[in-house]
Amino acid sequence: MAGAIIENMSTKKLVIAGVILLLFQVFSFLVGGLIAPSPTTAVHYVATKCVDVDKHPSDWFMPWGRNKCDKIYDFSEAEAMKVQANDIVFALHIPPPDKEMSPWFQFMLVILQFDIAFNFNNQIEEGAVATIDVRLGYRDDTVSEWTQMAHSIEERKLSCNFTAARTSDNEGQYYDCELLPFMEIGSVAHKYYLLNIRLPVNERKKVNVGIGEIKDIRLVSIHQNGGFTKVWFAMKTFLTPSILIIMVWYWRRITLMARPPVLLEKVIFALSISMTFINIPVEWFSVGFNWTWMLLFGDIRQGIFYTMLLSFWIIFCGEHMMDQMERNRFTVYWKQIGPIAFGSFCLFIFDMYERGVQLTNPFYNIWVTDVGTELAMAFIIVAGICACLYFLFLCFMIFQVFRSSSLLAMSKARPLHYEGLIFRFKFLMLVTLACAAMTVIFFIISQVNEGHWHWGDHTVQVNSAFFTGIYGMWNLYVFAIMFLYAPSHKRYGDDQSNGMLLFPFR
Repeated sequence: MAGAIIENMSTKKLVIAGVILLLFQVFSFLVGGLIAPSPTTAVHYVATKCVDVDKHPSDWFMPWGRNKCDKIYDFSEAEAMKVQANDIVFALHIPPPDKEMSPWFQFMLVILQFDIAFNFNNQIEEGAVATIDVRLGYRDDTVSEWTQMAHSIEERKLSCNFTAARTSDNEGQYYDCELLPFMEIGSVAHKYYLLNIRLPVNERKKVNVGIGEIKDIRLVSIHQNGGFTKVWFAMKTFLTPSILIIMVWYWRRITLMARPPVLLEKVIFALSISMTFINIPVEWFSVGFNWTWMLLFGDIRQGIFYTMLLSFWIIFCGEHMMDQMERNRFTVYWKQIGPIAFGSFCLFIFDMYERGVQLTNPFYNIWVTDVGTELAMAFIIVAGICACLYFLFLCFMIFQVFRSSSLLAMSKARPLHYEGLIFRFKFLMLVTLACAAMTVIFFIISQVNEGHWHWGDHTVQVNSAFFTGIYGMWNLYVFAIMFLYAPSHKRYGDDQSNGMLLFPFR
């Protein structure tokens, strides 16, 4: 009976295969670092203060252009014109003049920040909440009428800090207010977008009372760069057939064997299916269709892959435990797989609760209410506890496998061939840990660095390199696992007739 390729392949060939995979890994980082631009672009805006002279809430107010609104530059003008707060509309056109949005931008996230000046007689009350009446419109040319995409009345809790003394001498200085999540859409299918924001005041109902003296509304629009999107799609288009071909080759080798597939072989095949599911470049269709659910779909695909990957590591270690327990059944691992499935389910519910609602209301955010924040934190804490338990148990299993393999390696009766297999297994486990560590390390680097490094005459986009490099790394990891654990055409005799991989002496 043939063993796995990792058992029968010569060390020289394994080294050559490892070098080739390493070169592909370096190439995947270079694609993002040197070819792709930064993953996202942030554009800063200051909303224009328009006056609703005719008091028509259904009208659209343009900050500039042929049909620009009647605007004021300061609220002192509104007082002189006797314009009430309910008649002021903060208008924002995305993108800036002479530019267009594109489906290649994939998504658009908008962050809001209030410029609030300190007024001794109109201070921000503790727990103040701003009520926002917002409309989102779109059009695809500069002459058509605006079409309403969404309308909602939202609340955002203000979190502002005034560092100076609260005296009349410091009036006019600004509070330091935190950024507020405002809007997110999962598809940029139109060329132009228009936001009309009102802050309705109703003293009887305590609406927008005690929120201070708002001077301006600043917004930051964040979208994916079109150049990065094209590089990302190209990688997916290249990797999909690569993983698919070796997956078919791997399973064909399994089915050609006289025995049925063992658990580890089935799990490796399931891992390759989840990787293929991520790779399939359905995003190409989002360029031509207004698929607002692509962000949610992408999260689900990643969740399935990482759930399968974590489960694979548990079963991979368990199947190499050299004890007297028969483990070649999925039910043996339900205590270990259960927390993984439960944690993944919690994150799925959290994602559905936020991104699912955003499909109909792009202004919704789970973090803006106390109940939503508590619910989100509960899901994240539960998932975090499951992750910690998983990590501790995985380390324990790796320690047990290393310990048992070391004890067997000390036996004088052991063939030299099996000692080499133990070394190969340990090396593969260290590569696995290195992949996980690189994911965490590059994520931290991408969060704390300025986004790019200068290397001679070249600019290295670190964030882009993180995305393409880590994505390529996990594809190469799955590729290597399928290749190394595919049945070999070489035969070593009857000692492998039980079909167990790597450690047939169990």
